[in-house]
Amino acid sequence: MITTVTLNVAIDKAYVVEDFAKNTVTRVQTCSNTAGGKGLNVSKVIKLCGEAIIATGFVGGHAGAYIEDLLKEYNIATDFVHTKSETRSCINILASDGTSTEFLEPGAPVTLDEVNQFYEKINVLIEKSDVITISGSIPKGIDTTIYADLISKIKSKGKKVILDTSGALLADGVKASPTLIKPNQEELEALLGITITNQTEVIEAAKRLHDTGIEFVVVSLGGDGALLVCKDGVFHGKPPKITPVNTVGCGDSMVGAFAVSLSRKLSAENALRYAIAVSAANALTMATGSFHISDMERILPEVEINRLF
Repeated sequence: MITTVTLNVAIDKAYVVEDFAKNTVTRVQTCSNTAGGKGLNVSKVIKLCGEAIIATGFVGGHAGAYIEDLLKEYNIATDFVHTKSETRSCINILASDGTSTEFLEPGAPVTLDEVNQFYEKINVLIEKSDVITISGSIPKGIDTTIYADLISKIKSKGKKVILDTSGALLADGVKASPTLIKPNQEELEALLGITITNQTEVIEAAKRLHDTGIEFVVVSLGGDGALLVCKDGVFHGKPPKITPVNTVGCGDSMVGAFAVSLSRKLSAENALRYAIAVSAANALTMATGSFHISDMERILPEVEINRLF
Protein backbone atom coordinates (compact mmCIF):
# COMPACT_ATOMS: atom_id res chain seq x y z
CA MET A 1 0.00 0.00 0.00
CA ILE A 2 1.00 3.61 -0.58
CA THR A 3 0.11 6.36 1.89
CA THR A 4 -0.04 10.02 0.88
CA VAL A 5 0.41 12.81 3.43
CA THR A 6 -1.31 16.11 2.65
CA LEU A 7 -1.31 18.45 5.63
CA ASN A 8 -2.77 21.43 3.75
CA VAL A 9 -5.55 20.04 1.56
CA ALA A 10 -7.84 22.30 -0.46
CA ILE A 11 -10.84 22.41 -2.72
CA ASP A 12 -9.27 23.20 -6.09
CA LYS A 13 -11.50 25.37 -8.26
CA ALA A 14 -10.63 25.65 -11.95
CA TYR A 15 -12.25 28.61 -13.73
CA VAL A 16 -12.12 28.71 -17.53
CA VAL A 17 -12.47 32.30 -18.83
CA GLU A 18 -11.95 34.19 -22.05
CA ASP A 19 -9.75 36.76 -20.29
CA PHE A 20 -9.65 38.67 -17.03
CA ALA A 21 -8.28 41.89 -15.56
CA LYS A 22 -8.38 43.89 -12.34
CA ASN A 23 -11.44 46.01 -11.52
CA THR A 24 -13.68 44.17 -13.99
CA VAL A 25 -16.45 41.58 -13.80
CA THR A 26 -15.34 38.29 -15.34
CA ARG A 27 -17.89 35.66 -16.30
CA VAL A 28 -16.68 32.08 -15.94
CA GLN A 29 -17.35 29.84 -18.93
CA THR A 30 -16.93 26.56 -17.06
CA CYS A 31 -15.75 25.59 -13.60
CA SER A 32 -14.83 22.40 -11.80
CA ASN A 33 -14.13 21.45 -8.19
CA THR A 34 -11.62 18.78 -7.26
CA ALA A 35 -10.04 17.48 -4.07
CA GLY A 36 -6.75 19.36 -4.08
CA GLY A 37 -3.54 19.93 -2.28
CA LYS A 38 -0.48 18.38 -3.91
CA GLY A 39 -0.75 15.13 -1.98
CA LEU A 40 -4.35 14.53 -3.03
CA ASN A 41 -3.35 15.01 -6.67
CA VAL A 42 -0.72 12.36 -5.99
CA SER A 43 -3.38 10.13 -4.41
CA LYS A 44 -5.64 10.30 -7.46
CA VAL A 45 -2.78 9.42 -9.80
CA ILE A 46 -1.70 6.44 -7.68
CA LYS A 47 -5.28 5.16 -7.71
CA LEU A 48 -5.49 5.57 -11.50
CA CYS A 49 -2.24 3.61 -11.78
CA GLY A 50 -3.98 0.72 -10.03
CA GLU A 51 -2.25 0.71 -6.64
CA ALA A 52 -3.82 0.54 -3.18
CA ILE A 53 -3.81 4.01 -1.63
CA ILE A 54 -4.82 5.71 1.61
CA ALA A 55 -4.77 9.48 2.03
CA THR A 56 -4.14 11.18 5.35
CA GLY A 57 -3.70 14.73 6.62
CA PHE A 58 -6.11 17.37 7.94
CA VAL A 59 -9.64 18.24 6.81
CA GLY A 60 -12.19 20.46 8.53
CA GLY A 61 -15.71 21.82 8.34
CA HIS A 62 -18.12 21.59 5.41
CA ALA A 63 -15.27 22.04 2.93
CA GLY A 64 -13.37 19.15 4.52
CA ALA A 65 -16.44 16.90 4.31
CA TYR A 66 -16.77 17.87 0.64
CA ILE A 67 -13.13 16.87 0.07
CA GLU A 68 -13.84 13.43 1.52
CA ASP A 69 -16.93 13.09 -0.69
CA LEU A 70 -14.90 14.03 -3.76
CA LEU A 71 -12.27 11.41 -2.91
CA LYS A 72 -14.96 8.75 -2.54
CA GLU A 73 -15.76 9.31 -6.21
CA TYR A 74 -12.23 8.04 -6.94
CA ASN A 75 -12.61 5.14 -4.46
CA ILE A 76 -9.68 6.54 -2.48
CA ALA A 77 -9.56 5.39 1.13
CA THR A 78 -8.94 8.17 3.67
CA ASP A 79 -7.89 8.48 7.29
CA PHE A 80 -7.88 12.22 7.99
CA VAL A 81 -7.69 14.16 11.24
CA HIS A 82 -10.83 16.30 11.44
CA THR A 83 -10.01 19.85 12.53
CA LYS A 84 -12.10 22.60 14.08
CA SER A 85 -11.03 25.00 11.32
CA GLU A 86 -12.45 25.00 7.79
CA THR A 87 -10.48 23.52 4.88
CA ARG A 88 -9.20 26.11 2.39
CA SER A 89 -9.99 26.66 -1.30
CA CYS A 90 -7.57 27.41 -4.14
CA ILE A 91 -8.51 28.93 -7.50
CA ASN A 92 -6.84 28.40 -10.87
CA ILE A 93 -7.94 30.79 -13.65
CA LEU A 94 -7.39 29.33 -17.11
CA ALA A 95 -7.62 31.96 -19.86
CA SER A 96 -8.08 31.38 -23.60
CA ASP A 97 -4.50 32.47 -24.31
CA GLY A 98 -3.23 29.44 -22.41
CA THR A 99 -2.16 31.28 -19.25
CA SER A 100 -2.80 29.87 -15.79
CA THR A 101 -3.16 32.15 -12.75
CA GLU A 102 -3.48 30.60 -9.29
CA PHE A 103 -4.83 32.04 -6.02
CA LEU A 104 -3.79 29.84 -3.10
CA GLU A 105 -5.37 30.33 0.33
CA PRO A 106 -2.91 29.76 3.19
CA GLY A 107 -4.90 27.23 5.22
CA ALA A 108 -6.34 27.79 8.70
CA PRO A 109 -4.19 26.87 11.72
CA VAL A 110 -4.40 23.48 13.42
CA THR A 111 -4.13 22.83 17.15
CA LEU A 112 -1.47 20.90 19.05
CA ASP A 113 -4.05 18.24 19.86
CA GLU A 114 -4.85 17.84 16.16
CA VAL A 115 -1.14 17.51 15.34
CA ASN A 116 -0.82 14.80 18.00
CA GLN A 117 -3.81 12.99 16.49
CA PHE A 118 -2.06 13.03 13.13
CA TYR A 119 1.10 11.48 14.60
CA GLU A 120 -1.00 8.69 16.09
CA LYS A 121 -2.49 7.97 12.66
CA ILE A 122 0.74 8.14 10.70
CA ASN A 123 2.53 5.78 13.09
CA VAL A 124 -0.07 3.12 12.27
CA LEU A 125 -0.08 3.87 8.53
CA ILE A 126 3.71 3.63 8.24
CA GLU A 127 3.50 0.02 9.40
CA LYS A 128 0.95 -0.80 6.68
CA SER A 129 2.69 1.00 3.81
CA ASP A 130 5.49 0.24 1.34
CA VAL A 131 5.85 3.86 0.23
CA ILE A 132 4.79 7.16 1.84
CA THR A 133 4.62 10.45 -0.05
CA ILE A 134 4.76 13.84 1.68
CA SER A 135 3.61 16.76 -0.44
CA GLY A 136 2.96 20.47 -0.40
CA SER A 137 2.69 23.13 2.25
CA ILE A 138 1.60 23.01 5.88
CA PRO A 139 -1.10 24.97 7.73
CA LYS A 140 -0.27 27.46 10.45
CA GLY A 141 0.49 25.97 13.83
CA ILE A 142 2.97 23.36 12.58
CA ASP A 143 6.76 23.66 12.74
CA THR A 144 8.67 23.44 9.46
CA THR A 145 10.69 20.53 10.88
CA ILE A 146 7.63 18.23 10.76
CA TYR A 147 8.60 16.75 7.40
CA ALA A 148 12.12 15.92 8.56
CA ASP A 149 10.61 14.28 11.64
CA LEU A 150 8.20 12.23 9.51
CA ILE A 151 10.97 11.16 7.13
CA SER A 152 13.10 9.94 10.04
CA LYS A 153 10.14 7.95 11.44
CA ILE A 154 9.40 6.39 8.06
CA LYS A 155 13.01 5.47 7.30
CA SER A 156 13.47 3.97 10.75
CA LYS A 157 10.79 1.45 9.77
CA GLY A 158 12.62 0.60 6.54
CA LYS A 159 9.99 2.20 4.28
CA LYS A 160 10.43 4.40 1.19
CA VAL A 161 9.50 8.09 1.44
CA ILE A 162 9.10 10.75 -1.25
CA LEU A 163 9.26 14.44 -0.35
CA ASP A 164 7.81 17.06 -2.70
CA THR A 165 7.72 20.52 -1.19
CA SER A 166 9.64 23.81 -1.26
CA GLY A 167 11.23 26.52 0.86
CA ALA A 168 12.08 25.83 4.48
CA LEU A 169 10.10 22.59 4.44
CA LEU A 170 12.33 21.23 1.68
CA ALA A 171 15.52 22.59 3.25
CA ASP A 172 14.71 20.93 6.58
CA GLY A 173 13.34 17.78 4.94
CA VAL A 174 16.40 16.93 2.84
CA LYS A 175 18.49 16.82 6.02
CA ALA A 176 16.64 13.60 6.90
CA SER A 177 17.56 12.08 3.49
CA PRO A 178 14.23 11.07 1.98
CA THR A 179 14.26 8.30 -0.61
CA LEU A 180 13.31 10.64 -3.47
CA ILE A 181 12.97 14.39 -4.00
CA LYS A 182 11.84 16.32 -7.09
CA PRO A 183 13.27 19.86 -7.04
CA ASN A 184 13.30 22.23 -9.99
CA GLN A 185 16.33 24.37 -10.87
CA GLU A 186 15.27 27.26 -8.62
CA GLU A 187 14.85 24.91 -5.66
CA LEU A 188 18.24 23.33 -6.34
CA GLU A 189 19.82 26.78 -6.25
CA ALA A 190 18.10 27.63 -2.96
CA LEU A 191 19.04 24.32 -1.34
CA LEU A 192 22.71 24.58 -2.24
CA GLY A 193 23.17 28.36 -2.27
CA ILE A 194 24.42 28.38 -5.85
CA THR A 195 23.54 29.80 -9.26
CA ILE A 196 22.89 27.32 -12.07
CA THR A 197 23.30 28.36 -15.69
CA ASN A 198 23.31 25.10 -17.68
CA GLN A 199 22.38 21.42 -17.59
CA THR A 200 25.85 20.32 -16.49
CA GLU A 201 25.50 22.45 -13.36
CA VAL A 202 22.00 21.04 -12.77
CA ILE A 203 23.45 17.53 -12.84
CA GLU A 204 26.33 18.45 -10.52
CA ALA A 205 23.88 20.01 -8.05
CA ALA A 206 21.66 16.92 -8.14
CA LYS A 207 24.73 14.73 -7.57
CA ARG A 208 25.65 16.77 -4.49
CA LEU A 209 22.22 16.07 -3.02
CA HIS A 210 22.40 12.40 -3.98
CA ASP A 211 25.76 12.16 -2.21
CA THR A 212 24.11 13.28 1.06
CA GLY A 213 22.11 10.03 1.14
CA ILE A 214 19.08 10.81 -1.03
CA GLU A 215 18.68 7.73 -3.27
CA PHE A 216 16.85 9.40 -6.14
CA VAL A 217 17.10 13.07 -7.09
CA VAL A 218 14.66 13.96 -9.87
CA VAL A 219 14.95 17.40 -11.44
CA SER A 220 11.88 18.48 -13.36
CA LEU A 221 12.58 20.25 -16.66
CA GLY A 222 9.04 21.10 -17.75
CA GLY A 223 8.41 20.20 -21.37
CA ASP A 224 11.95 18.81 -21.62
CA GLY A 225 11.08 16.03 -19.19
CA ALA A 226 13.27 15.30 -16.18
CA LEU A 227 16.73 14.30 -15.02
CA LEU A 228 17.24 11.41 -12.60
CA VAL A 229 20.39 11.01 -10.53
CA CYS A 230 20.76 7.73 -8.63
CA LYS A 231 23.32 5.01 -7.91
CA ASP A 232 22.74 3.55 -11.39
CA GLY A 233 23.80 6.78 -13.09
CA VAL A 234 22.36 9.99 -14.53
CA PHE A 235 19.39 9.69 -16.88
CA HIS A 236 17.49 12.21 -18.98
CA GLY A 237 13.91 11.38 -19.92
CA LYS A 238 11.98 13.41 -22.49
CA PRO A 239 8.33 13.03 -23.53
CA PRO A 240 7.15 13.18 -27.13
CA LYS A 241 5.83 16.51 -28.37
CA ILE A 242 2.27 17.08 -27.14
CA THR A 243 -0.18 19.96 -27.04
CA PRO A 244 -0.91 20.48 -23.33
CA VAL A 245 -4.39 21.36 -22.13
CA ASN A 246 -3.56 22.07 -18.48
CA THR A 247 -0.11 21.59 -16.92
CA VAL A 248 -1.29 22.13 -13.31
CA GLY A 249 -0.72 18.91 -11.39
CA CYS A 250 1.83 17.42 -13.80
CA GLY A 251 4.53 17.50 -11.12
CA ASP A 252 2.19 15.77 -8.66
CA SER A 253 1.43 13.15 -11.30
CA MET A 254 5.15 12.51 -11.65
CA VAL A 255 5.46 12.05 -7.88
CA GLY A 256 2.54 9.62 -7.88
CA ALA A 257 4.07 7.62 -10.71
CA PHE A 258 7.43 7.46 -8.93
CA ALA A 259 5.66 6.22 -5.79
CA VAL A 260 4.07 3.47 -7.87
CA SER A 261 7.44 2.69 -9.45
CA LEU A 262 9.09 2.35 -6.02
CA SER A 263 6.27 0.10 -4.85
CA ARG A 264 6.65 -2.07 -7.97
CA LYS A 265 10.46 -2.01 -7.67
CA LEU A 266 10.96 -0.81 -11.25
CA SER A 267 14.46 -0.08 -12.54
CA ALA A 268 15.61 3.55 -12.57
CA GLU A 269 15.15 3.85 -16.34
CA ASN A 270 11.69 2.28 -16.35
CA ALA A 271 10.63 4.39 -13.36
CA LEU A 272 11.67 7.59 -15.13
CA ARG A 273 9.95 6.53 -18.36
CA TYR A 274 6.74 5.68 -16.51
CA ALA A 275 6.76 8.90 -14.48
CA ILE A 276 7.26 11.08 -17.56
CA ALA A 277 4.51 9.27 -19.46
CA VAL A 278 2.02 9.73 -16.61
CA SER A 279 2.99 13.38 -16.20
CA ALA A 280 2.61 14.07 -19.93
CA ALA A 281 -0.76 12.30 -19.99
CA ASN A 282 -1.89 14.55 -17.13
CA ALA A 283 -1.15 17.60 -19.29
CA LEU A 284 -3.72 16.35 -21.81
CA THR A 285 -6.64 16.65 -19.35
CA MET A 286 -8.32 19.66 -17.75
CA ALA A 287 -8.45 17.98 -14.34
CA THR A 288 -5.51 18.18 -11.91
CA GLY A 289 -4.05 14.89 -10.77
CA SER A 290 -5.79 12.96 -13.52
CA PHE A 291 -4.95 11.23 -16.77
CA HIS A 292 -6.39 8.79 -19.27
CA ILE A 293 -4.75 5.37 -19.25
CA SER A 294 -4.96 5.30 -23.06
CA ASP A 295 -2.94 8.53 -23.28
CA MET A 296 -0.29 7.19 -20.92
CA GLU A 297 0.00 3.88 -22.78
CA ARG A 298 0.36 5.71 -26.10
CA ILE A 299 3.03 8.09 -24.74
CA LEU A 300 5.01 5.49 -22.75
CA PRO A 301 6.92 3.86 -25.65
CA GLU A 302 7.62 7.30 -27.14
CA VAL A 303 9.46 8.61 -24.05
CA GLU A 304 13.16 8.94 -24.80
CA ILE A 305 15.53 7.85 -22.04
CA ASN A 306 19.23 8.65 -22.39
CA ARG A 307 21.91 7.67 -19.90
CA LEU A 308 24.21 10.68 -19.60
CA PHE A 309 26.72 9.21 -17.13
